[in-house]
Amino acid sequence: MTRIVIVGAGFAGHRTARALSRTLAKERVEIVLLNPTDYFLYLPLLPQVAAGILEPRRVTVSLVRTLPRVRLVLGEATRVDLAGHRVHYTDPEGTRGELAYDRLVLAVGSVNKLLPIPGVSEYAHGFRGLPEALYLRDHIVRQVEMAGAAPHADECGARCTFVVVGAGYTGTEVAAQGKIFTDELHAQMSRPKEPFGPAWRSPDTRPRWLLLDIAPRVLPELDRRLSETADRVLRARGVEVRTGTSIKEATPDGVLLDDGEFVPTRTLVWCVGVRPDPLVADVGLPVDRGRLRVTAELNVPGHPDVFACGDAAAVPDLTRPLPGDDGDGNGSGYELTPMTAQHATRQGDVAANNVAASLGYGTARAYRHHDLGFAVDLGGVRAAANPLGVPLSGLLAGAVTRGYHLAAMPGNRVRVAADWLLEAALPRQAVQLGLVSSWSVPLDTSSPEVARLPGRSRQ
Repeated sequence: MTRIVIVGAGFAGHRTARALSRTLAKERVEIVLLNPTDYFLYLPLLPQVAAGILEPRRVTVSLVRTLPRVRLVLGEATRVDLAGHRVHYTDPEGTRGELAYDRLVLAVGSVNKLLPIPGVSEYAHGFRGLPEALYLRDHIVRQVEMAGAAPHADECGARCTFVVVGAGYTGTEVAAQGKIFTDELHAQMSRPKEPFGPAWRSPDTRPRWLLLDIAPRVLPELDRRLSETADRVLRARGVEVRTGTSIKEATPDGVLLDDGEFVPTRTLVWCVGVRPDPLVADVGLPVDRGRLRVTAELNVPGHPDVFACGDAAAVPDLTRPLPGDDGDGNGSGYELTPMTAQHATRQGDVAANNVAASLGYGTARAYRHHDLGFAVDLGGVRAAANPLGVPLSGLLAGAVTRGYHLAAMPGNRVRVAADWLLEAALPRQAVQLGLVSSWSVPLDTSSPEVARLPGRSRQ
């Protein structure tokens, strides 16, 4: 029986597996999905998990339930043997295994992007996986509660200060949602007649959020009108937006900005961007900006049995030719598709079609997709969106944004909608679960989707 192995169950991998299972449902083809977890993570709603709006399981969709014709193998890919047509992996218990393949689809996604800034690896935390979101949720609650009991105003202020580096899609939503969350926590703790501690009386101890980016505006990769709407909402909410600014050094007591200001804080959230999974570089094939070079049909040149899609692949964007394009169609004259969920999802469909075509089922086609617009949830009922290029803000943008997320999720729609209704009617549950420790979610990790265990690393 022909075996197709898909590595990674993110937006690209999950969509590839689902499309292949439908296209080849009646054929003698085995589809194997290799992934460290048994769920697909809907990343766009992760900031709402960190802010206490959604329960963690709401943004995780069961792979077994949504992919009934696909065999799931739990494990993290460690090496790809192109000559031997095998993928080597390590399962959750540390046991090594391997999978032979006739067709291989690499959709391993991305990890936190690192910059050579002193102290960042030690004191910052990323935002690419569920463990990081759970840690941040507990950490925020803990800092506000400890601030309430702090004996001095300077310690109280430092614990109530939260710094987010990177004003892209993720960083903007984290800051927007986080400010609402901490303001609500502060209000709940200020209700007793006697404040928690003497420093709590100071007006300087109200939750403070800073959003930093070296770009000249927030959401620099999106339409300027979306950027202006998001900037206006953030500033009105009390978030300190500092563009053209980044950090020079991170310490246990705060961060030093590149303009010389030192900001006392215990929280540094790193959202400066992503880079392809380290497995991509280890494959030993040509890369472009760290992503595996592929044709417009998502096939790896010289390897007709290997395909790649999503953040792992440098896919030529046929809708955006570079100046002087020779029109040869091999991708050399085109920009690369952005590393977004929208492109990854649609590339999964094309990858599935072309893998099936390589086995004699259907005809291969090139990937071509025009952006349909973006939606940024700014917390509460506020959002910024431009569906089909139409700029929206306010309540209408909020309704469109949440409607888009419900439509895009492959499961859990009713549960997510129920949590949104409850959040609108009831106060958030501000408790620490203590399930994820700081050391188990390091910034420099090849597996943000799983918490690090003692003595366990990629082999």
